[in-house]
Amino acid sequence: VNGPADRPRVLPNTLSVSIEGVKASELLAALGDKVAASAGAACHSGGATVSAVLRAIQLPSNLAVGTLRLSVGRHTTPEEIDQCADAIIEEAKRQLGQR
Repeated sequence: VNGPADRPRVLPNTLSVSIEGVKASELLAALGDKVAASAGAACHSGGATVSAVLRAIQLPSNLAVGTLRLSVGRHTTPEEIDQCADAIIEEAKRQLGQR
């Protein structure tokens, strides 16, 4: 999990997480419409390089390329969060050659 440890500075609806050994862009492409997420940081969506935000928090490049940004809204259900987590875990394991 990426971001400040200082709770008052954390966005309550947004999660930045890195999966070592997985390319976020490939993971998102494989997930298709199962998950609404993006790779990297909000200010850098769609870019092919590591975002300035991820560099600023000194995230190593091997983790930065595997960074997903996930957000929830007021109508997001716990079941949808569980389904999203399951889909991400399953695809990450597949990409890492695990089952």
